[in-house]
Amino acid sequence: MKAISWTPRASFGVLIFALAFYCVPAAQVFAQEETPEEKGLRIAREASARNDGFGDFTAGMTMVLRDRQGRESVRQMRFNVLEVPGDGDKSLFVFDQPRHVRGTALLTHAHINTPDDQWLYLPALKRVKRISAARRSGSFMGSEFSYEDMSAPEVEEYAYKYLRDAPCGELTCTVIEQVPLDKRSGYSRKLIWQDTGELRTWRMDLYDRRGSHLKTLTLANYRQYLDRYWRAGEQKMVNHLTGAATVLKWTDFRFRTGLDGSQFTRSALLRAR
Repeated sequence: MKAISWTPRASFGVLIFALAFYCVPAAQVFAQEETPEEKGLRIAREASARNDGFGDFTAGMTMVLRDRQGRESVRQMRFNVLEVPGDGDKSLFVFDQPRHVRGTALLTHAHINTPDDQWLYLPALKRVKRISAARRSGSFMGSEFSYEDMSAPEVEEYAYKYLRDAPCGELTCTVIEQVPLDKRSGYSRKLIWQDTGELRTWRMDLYDRRGSHLKTLTLANYRQYLDRYWRAGEQKMVNHLTGAATVLKWTDFRFRTGLDGSQFTRSALLRAR
């Protein structure tokens, strides 16, 4: 759902919080004293804290592109993520199939207080192209996910507001509005549904700069790893303007594999195979 991480941090990134917030007296105090903005920020920080400390992980991914008529094309990818304490995560997508996109790779350096950096390697041209901030709202490899969607979000990049509690299937979710602080974002706001127990994201409504409901991301098939980290097995992004959809199917999550920073550099993109 950096699909939702869509990250695959499911969407890919989350935030920071204190253990005191789990106790009943503290929750009662918050209910009495918090503004909607404070509650939204607190939940975002707590969700992030639950994802801290994973170190690194790798995964496989199948991307299914589906047009308005239901015609499909399929792409296979690999995904690597490196946690960077004190800054945003680094991530690398590498395409394996089909043949005409094999070796194409997207490198992202997410940041907390400055704009993210992204580079795309195109093997046919044998060159690395920087993704400018103005282009981050563009489609990622023809999918309904933008380059912005492929970057792990950081808490500090948004303003928050708790809106309400709402049913999430058999669960109860909080609905929180996120407003990007970067005026170059392709979105004016996002509405996030997170269950109140594990703070997993189940739905995200994305609104364009004119305020129209542009896309909806839904997440499913969550599994827990290392008895702590939840990852969605499927993310589906539907474009309400075009009727097209993209489904990301995640497999083979492996944590703490020993990745290091040298595997997430611009020069490493040239070696991505």
